[in-house]
Amino acid sequence: MFILFKEVKAAYERIQYYINKTPVMTSRTLNNKIGGKIFLKCENFQRAGAFKARGAFNALSQLDSEKMRIGVIAHSSGNHAQAVALASRELGIKATIVMPRNAPHVKKEATKGYGATIVDCGNNPKDRQEKTEELIERYGYTLIHPYNYLPTIYGAGTAALELISEIIQADVVLAPVGGGGLISGTSISTKGLCPHADVIGVEPKNADDAYRSFTDGKIYPSINPNTIADGLRTSLGDITFSIIQKSVSEIVTVSENEILDSMRYIWERLKIIVEPSGAVPLAGLFKISMDKNHDLKGKRIGLILSGGNIDLSTFFTTLKKQTET
Repeated sequence: MFILFKEVKAAYERIQYYINKTPVMTSRTLNNKIGGKIFLKCENFQRAGAFKARGAFNALSQLDSEKMRIGVIAHSSGNHAQAVALASRELGIKATIVMPRNAPHVKKEATKGYGATIVDCGNNPKDRQEKTEELIERYGYTLIHPYNYLPTIYGAGTAALELISEIIQADVVLAPVGGGGLISGTSISTKGLCPHADVIGVEPKNADDAYRSFTDGKIYPSINPNTIADGLRTSLGDITFSIIQKSVSEIVTVSENEILDSMRYIWERLKIIVEPSGAVPLAGLFKISMDKNHDLKGKRIGLILSGGNIDLSTFFTTLKKQTET
């Protein structure tokens, strides 16, 4: 794990001038509720609205000139799509993004806005992989995988690197789990800086493939998961699963209502906008705080709020209609 941590530090040196050093926020109300000191790493303030910019810039900046000339491809429901599109634009690389038809409209529009070409596919995670492979075969693009790719993982790990470097010590760090890139990178940085800290992954109960994989020691695919946390619908990869097995303490699952309650808590108490996937770690913290097997009293606890890309058009349309009545 020490060798991997050196790679995260190298990634940070590589990308620090491209990314935002996002703020770490605290809340007295939240501290009192949990009984510890809570530090929230606000990746909703990252470029392109999510931690994914870290991995995208790290991966693309290491491509050779020929791969840059031909272009890159990625498959994503939104945040990785935007990140690769942004990084490609800044580095002068052509980007093609395969996105499921049910991807949030706001994320598709942002991806287009960064200059990428979008190719639609079916909503099953397998659909996006098949379409991506077809386009690679046809055009020779380089795949920038959203999570099962070490440069992406190392880049993602720089969020926890920044967090712990700022707060000095952490006893517990929680991050959401989808394909496992963020939790893998988070675990590498956390164990590199605080070897005795617990790293806890949090996953929607409606998309619990990582929990089942972690529990049984073999990878289960994510098949048509129905969760509001659209960024967490993907399956683990072999690389992320291997890292998780070595350095993550546990994975807990949370219900859709628990995700929404946590999202509302962050919006109302911290006055910041996070998407459902970004609220998942807080839902996990609330859950384990009520578990007698977890003693959080006096602990220093870090949460990675992974992103803030959410479509607010319905909300504002509703308000507008109310003003017109």
